This record gives sequence, structure tokens and C-alpha cells, in this order.
Amino acid sequence: MAMFTDDPVRPENYRRFERDLPQWFGDAKLGVFVHWGPYSVPAWAEPIGELGTIEKEYWFAHNPYAEWYYNTIRIEGSPAAEHQREVYGGAPYDDFLDQWDPAEFDPEEFIALVKSTGAGYFVPTTKHHDGVTLWDAPGTDGRNTVARGPRRDLVGAFEKATRDAGLRFGVYYSGGLDWHFSQLPPITSDGQQFGRPVDAAYAEYAYKHVDDLIERYSPDILWGDIEWPDAGKPSGPFSMENLFEKFYATRPDGVSNDRWGETHWDFRTSEYQQGTAVEASGAWENCRGIGFSFGYNQVEDETHLLSGPEAVKSFVDIVSRGGNLLLNVGLTARGTVPDLQRRTLEHLAAWNAVNGDAVFGSTRLDSAIAGASDEPWLRWTRTGAVANAFVDAAGTVRLPASAAVDAASTRLADGTPVTASRDGDAIVVTLPEPAVAGPSLVRFDLAE
Repeated sequence: MAMFTDDPVRPENYRRFERDLPQWFGDAKLGVFVHWGPYSVPAWAEPIGELGTIEKEYWFAHNPYAEWYYNTIRIEGSPAAEHQREVYGGAPYDDFLDQWDPAEFDPEEFIALVKSTGAGYFVPTTKHHDGVTLWDAPGTDGRNTVARGPRRDLVGAFEKATRDAGLRFGVYYSGGLDWHFSQLPPITSDGQQFGRPVDAAYAEYAYKHVDDLIERYSPDILWGDIEWPDAGKPSGPFSMENLFEKFYATRPDGVSNDRWGETHWDFRTSEYQQGTAVEASGAWENCRGIGFSFGYNQVEDETHLLSGPEAVKSFVDIVSRGGNLLLNVGLTARGTVPDLQRRTLEHLAAWNAVNGDAVFGSTRLDSAIAGASDEPWLRWTRTGAVANAFVDAAGTVRLPASAAVDAASTRLADGTPVTASRDGDAIVVTLPEPAVAGPSLVRFDLAE
């Protein structure tokens, strides 16, 4: 599959979809992701760390992803299985679908928070690996949020609020896994036992879902996950090829990620620290939760979550290297943003309100002009003929920069001039404490 693969190859029947990345996606820089499902009721996982930093043999039985709860509770001897027995008496997972009551869900208020961060697009889960759809998807026989639990088309509610706010709307769909449809054993390792449905029946089932999502909601982004059933990759009546054709006919400037198997993609993806080789070139997006989980995990506390300043640094670092950040929120079962996650988003919004002009719509600055460093923490972007330095330090600092960076033009985000001097291959500048915690923005004119 293309996901986390260094050199995926497009099959011949998908090459006609190759094209330049639409400018809006490259300019957007920031998107907000939401994982929400029956797993938000137990909201439980072990916060062991970030994907890509934990041994794979340990990962699945101790999975920090709360949205994987359905899988983890089926692994004999796992702490999640014990938690399910002790707290819920070993009840079936689908009980959580009926207990899911988003009585406090206000899509307009939530999307207003999303928009305040400066995000250009929003992507909610429409079906995660548990197979529960957040709209009345065809063939689900009532196992969806319209017939049970919330009794509401949640995808439609998200889509309307997102469009009304003037943001781009995407749909996440797990094509690679569906634990309910496939009835496969739990996934316990990342090797050959990583079972996924590949047959024609599932290919048709998933095809009809994505076809319905395109028909109903005209998404700007198709965000697949894990894979796509093998039977649905070659040309044929239920081929992913047909879905891409319909998608681009509906949204000519739409974009797709690289998790629909080895078929087609407009941009590559990494996740936390996994698959970061794709970040070296081309169009890419890193996705991660504010904490270690995508789904809401009530076990997580401040020690597991990005603070506001940490989220800012992660965002700036990604943009400085040419990528987008898709930052995830895990809504509670009641439909609210957990307080600690809201605090991080609000801080990101406040920082972007001051410094966002140097981030959104920016491009990478040639490292020959000025490069990143960690002492002090320093990242660069470019907007037109201006070099933007983001410095996580106050007081007198030395910023490595070539003679193309004009020291006499040094100024802060609000245009306030700052005295600076050139010292060989660096600029020495004294910075005040930032108005909003996080890296300070210093701007310089570039010589023609």
C-alpha cells in the first residue's frame, strides 16, 4: 500500500488521475481532524506514547488509540480487555453505539473553534475500523448513527457547518479495516497477522459507501485509511478507479491522500513519528492527535497532550519543511471538546492570529538562504520577498542567515523595527518576550 511506503507505484489504470496539487491545499497548511464514534463512550486506552516510538510487538495489546478499543478488548490478556470486563461486564462493543448520546453537540460552535485556529479544512471520520457509519450508509442494516445512538446524520451536520463557515470539507473513510463486516480475528501484530478484508463482497460494500459520501456531501478531500480491498483495485464495476473518476468530476480541485492502497494519491501522509520518510519531498501532511490518541481518551492528562506552545512549534516545524498539519480532536460522547484539547486549540488560534500571515500561504525558504536550528530553536518560511524566522527564544540570539537576508530590515510580526547586526554568516538580534507563548516571529527583506 502507498501508506508509509517510500516508493509506491501507481498502476497503469490510475495514472490518468495524476496532476498538479491544487494551490488551496498547499496554502491551507492546517486542517482539523475529528475522530468520533462509539469508542468515545468508554474513551479508554493506555497512553503509552506516540506511534513510531513504541515497539510494534508491544503496541497492539497496549494500544494508545482509544478508537481501536474494539480491537484491543478482543486481545486476550490486554489491559483493555480487563478494563472492559471490570467496568462493563464484558458487554458487546455495540452497546456503546446505543449509549452514545451527543446531547451537547453544537456543530456550528465547534466549527467556529476550528476556523479560529486558521485551519483551511476539516475532516471528520465517517466510518472508522469498527464499521459504524456516522450517516445512514447503504448496506449497514441500521448499524449507523441515524438508526441508533445519536439518531442523527453526523456527517451531514459537520458538512453543513463547515461549508457555512467557508472551510473546505473532507471525509475520512476506513477502507482497509472493518471489524464488524469482516469478522476477522483481532490484530495483534504488524506482520502477516494484520488481517484485513480483501474480497469482492467487502470491495462492493466499501465502494457503495464512498460513492454515497461523494454523492451526498461533495467532499473536497478523500481521506482513506489503512488500505483498500484488493478486489476493488483493478478496473471493474466496483473499482476505486471509478470512485476517483466521480470524485474529480464532482470536485475538480479536490485532493486525495495515499491510504487507498497502491492506487492513486495527491499527497503523502505520515502519522506522529511513523512514515516520516515521505516528508522529504513533494506534497505531504502529518496527522496526529493533541494527545497520543485520536479518539477521546479520558485517561490522558496534561502530561500526554501537546500544550499550546508545543502545538505551535509542531505546526511551524511542519510548515517550514513544506508540509501540512492535520491536528486531531477527539470529541467526547456528549459531543464536546475536552477542556485540555480546547485549551491547546485556543492557544494555537491566538498565536496564529498574531503570526499566521507568515505561515498560511507561505513557501519553504531555501536552506542556502537560511536554515533551521535547535539551539536556538529556529525555523523559516518565505512569503514573497520576505524571510520569516520563528525563534523560540527571548533576549539576544544569533540567527544563521546568508547575506541575502537583510539585517537592516529586521522587524517583529506587527512591523515594529528591531535593532539587528550582521556577524559574518549570522544576524544578531535582541528579542522581547512574545505576546503569545511560543516562537517569536522576526521578518527580514530578501535581497533581489
